[in-house]
Amino acid sequence: MNLLITFNAREAYKNIIEEKLKSYVNVCYIDKDINSKRENLLFAADIVFGWNISKELYKEEYVHLEKCKFIQLLSAGANHIPFDSINENIELASNVGAYAKPMAEHTLSLIFALSKSLLPRHNELKNEVFNQYNINKLIEGSKCGILGFGGIGKEVARLLKPFHVKIFAVNTSGKTDESVDFIGTLKDLDYILKEVDILVITLPLNKYTHNLINKQKLMLMKKDAMLINVARGDLIVEEDLFHFLMNNSEFKTAIDAWWIEPFSHGFFKTNFPFFDLPNFLGSPHNSAIVPGIIEEAIKAATDNIINFITKKPVRGIVNRDDYNI
Repeated sequence: MNLLITFNAREAYKNIIEEKLKSYVNVCYIDKDINSKRENLLFAADIVFGWNISKELYKEEYVHLEKCKFIQLLSAGANHIPFDSINENIELASNVGAYAKPMAEHTLSLIFALSKSLLPRHNELKNEVFNQYNINKLIEGSKCGILGFGGIGKEVARLLKPFHVKIFAVNTSGKTDESVDFIGTLKDLDYILKEVDILVITLPLNKYTHNLINKQKLMLMKKDAMLINVARGDLIVEEDLFHFLMNNSEFKTAIDAWWIEPFSHGFFKTNFPFFDLPNFLGSPHNSAIVPGIIEEAIKAATDNIINFITKKPVRGIVNRDDYNI
């Protein structure tokens, strides 16, 4: 079998891939500068291993994947995949859970930074304002809603447990073996929004979650609640969030995943001046970026490829019907 790597793999990444897969497949690497070779590689590929596959392959090239039966993504999300160009017989898996631990830690750092107003107080001190008696929020005993109770969501819940935070979770089944105070589906969203002090979004972006959080949903939340998004920007209506934050100073938001990012658009841009708001905190979609994380993600993805080859259960199989936004 032939495995085709479509992303630009460093030597360290190649070593991991080839060491883990050498007993199972012949590993090939695509070269954007050699068009004839690209076509031959695509025709020969039984499995494709990609990262931002919509940028790594040209739209007209997908037709060459005649032998391909499986595409494994290095990314945890699949919303960037051009499903209309990919043969329906090709199974596709995202790298779910591969980045859960650093993303959960980052989520906690955003929660605490907002609850303790760290950035506003820092900026005041810079201007010689010593606001010692500003009221901070206590995380201990609060309620946290986690939309998307997969690898990241479960890890967030685990890290919050020492603070006796009550967990209100949402997944696709409405069931979990984890110890939570409430488990439901998106049908329970309004109930959760009304109950929680903290809302963490780790959902995949698909046709069911696109623009999920809008003005009406935000208005259901407590006036001093916090919203943390480490998933995808388009889960939230950008304009609605900006105006809600501008008109509700006690409500706070931290965003790690943006509407217009280099990964999807080639550049970063906000359509509204979020950074002028005192109740807003941003990070550059780097919640997963810690030393060695790409190597670990490659190991997780290659294990999944081996599972596909050996007909064992495969993680993260994508239902393409969910992504017809």
